[in-house]
Amino acid sequence: MKKAVSILLMFVAFLIIYFLQVNFFTWFNIAGVMPNLFILLIMVIGLFAGKYAGISTGVVAGLFLDIFISKKIGVTAITLGLVGFIGALLDKNFSKDSRITLVLMVTILTLLYETLNYAINAIIFSYSLELVDFFIKLVIETLFNILITIILYPLIQKCGYALEENFKETKILTRYF
Repeated sequence: MKKAVSILLMFVAFLIIYFLQVNFFTWFNIAGVMPNLFILLIMVIGLFAGKYAGISTGVVAGLFLDIFISKKIGVTAITLGLVGFIGALLDKNFSKDSRITLVLMVTILTLLYETLNYAINAIIFSYSLELVDFFIKLVIETLFNILITIILYPLIQKCGYALEENFKETKILTRYF
């Protein structure tokens, strides 16, 4: 029952982020660049809920975004699924208790997501590469995501540990001597 409530809350978080991206952040942008909160959401799910939850949520959220926004279906699904997978890998190698570590994770995943998304779309649509414009937009979006991660850190921690409690089974091995 707790997992069902957690999944419902993840869906509500997806809807809130979608409406923020579509409505609110269109007014507050720099050079037409907005933060990408979907990277943060999928990373948090992968980091705290595990590999399968991160990948599946990333793929499903990416498919929804591809259907509603994109010209090709599958590109965002693949890249967000990869973000969820890498988020789960980062859980095993780094501490998620530190704000700096979480900011570094968001930075790395934003750079990776946007670079892969740009490269795949450039191959599919065969348009000319404008690397200077892409680099400027990448830096602005990364700074936006870092700022939002710093602001939302307490909420991320609280929701993340609730997800971890519901999705990850703690295996306690008692030893009798």
